[in-house]
Amino acid sequence: MNRKKLALAAVVIVAVGAAALAVFSQDPAHAPMEQARSAPAEGAAIVQVTVPPLEGRAAMGELAFNAKCAACHGENAAGRQGKGPPLIHKYYEPSHHGDMAFRLAPQQGVRAHHWKFGNMPPVEGLTEADIGAIIAYVRTVQKANGIF
Repeated sequence: MNRKKLALAAVVIVAVGAAALAVFSQDPAHAPMEQARSAPAEGAAIVQVTVPPLEGRAAMGELAFNAKCAACHGENAAGRQGKGPPLIHKYYEPSHHGDMAFRLAPQQGVRAHHWKFGNMPPVEGLTEADIGAIIAYVRTVQKANGIF
C-alpha cells in the first residue's frame, strides 16, 4: 500500500471514530455504565447531611420542617434533585442568608437566585413559632455539618 492510500485510510478511520463518539456521547442510551449510574435520580438528596441529637425548639422545628418544607428541601434539609435546594449549604450560612431571610421565605416566597429550581412560593399554614422552630432546626443541623 502506498503512502497516500495509507494516509487516506488513517483519516477515514479517525473521522469514523470521531463521528461514532459524537453520536454515542450525546445519546444517554449509549452512555458508559459508570456515567449512567452516577446520574442522580429525581428527588434524590443533593448533599449528605449528619443530623445531631435534637432537643427543644430544634426538635420541634424538625417536625414542622418535615411537614411543610421537606417535600422540596428534602429530608434533613439535604435538598432534592429536581425539587429544591439543600439548606445545609454554604449559601444558607447565617452571614449570607440570615435568620430574617429564613423568616421571610415561607411568608413571602423567594425569587430564584442561587439555584435553577425556580421561584419558591409562600408556604401556607406556618405560624411565627413554627418558622422560628424551623430556623432553630436548620441552624442546628448546619452547625453540625460545618456550615458555620
